[in-house]
Amino acid sequence: MANDLRIGILGGAGRMGQMNIRQVAMTDGCVVAGATARPGSNAVGQDAGELAGIGTLGVNVTDDAAEMIAGVDVVIDFTLPDVAVKAARLAAQAGAAMVAGTTGLSPEQEEEIIKAARHVPVIRAANTSVGVTLLAALAEQAARMLGIDYDIEVLEMHHRHKIDAPSGTALALGEALAKGRGVNLGDVKQAVREGHTGARKAGDIGFATLRGGDVAGEHEIIFAANGERVTLGHKASSRQVFAVGAVRAALWARVQPPGLYNMRHVLGFED
Repeated sequence: MANDLRIGILGGAGRMGQMNIRQVAMTDGCVVAGATARPGSNAVGQDAGELAGIGTLGVNVTDDAAEMIAGVDVVIDFTLPDVAVKAARLAAQAGAAMVAGTTGLSPEQEEEIIKAARHVPVIRAANTSVGVTLLAALAEQAARMLGIDYDIEVLEMHHRHKIDAPSGTALALGEALAKGRGVNLGDVKQAVREGHTGARKAGDIGFATLRGGDVAGEHEIIFAANGERVTLGHKASSRQVFAVGAVRAALWARVQPPGLYNMRHVLGFED
């Protein structure tokens, strides 16, 4: 349809990229208008729909990100930090909104995403799942209510191929927890424990990382006090939940002014 939102998928040959292609294709009000793969990939030149296993869409995968982004309204990114930064710059130049789901960015790379948001709407989300977004909101509230008498630990597990740790989602949950306590996460984060560590420092937020198999994503937050523990958690059995949230964010971004947003804005948890 003429008024359908034109969505471009970065990393269309990857697992998340293919899921995003499928989700866009099955969602009313939007169409797959472009998809990229890395130069030299066998996916370049293939039909995006055929690549994703849903039949012909009439959109060929390209290795030219600039050309693809120039022809879409919103770009969805689940790739690598360097690719995400380049895409953010191109989106800002082309006037395309961006759903930025790549994790593992350095502070300098995150700043590039922020710069792009001065020109176009950018939804920055370490995790686009509706459930994880709710978990983060609950975690912030729990941290505020329970206080420093409850030690906080964040446990996460992902598939064996994930290259960053702790996961971007775990760190985002850590940010929510720190916000609930009124502190900066960088001042209280404890991500590595080995050897003779001494007693746990009051107020620290600890992180533990597990990797193995094909786990899509599991996160558990433990509030441990003398005599009791409170746990909050989320388990993703399929990456499709991330694609559903990403497309929902893309549709929401269509009518937003330039700015840096997150999934809480998309779901109405924040103004």
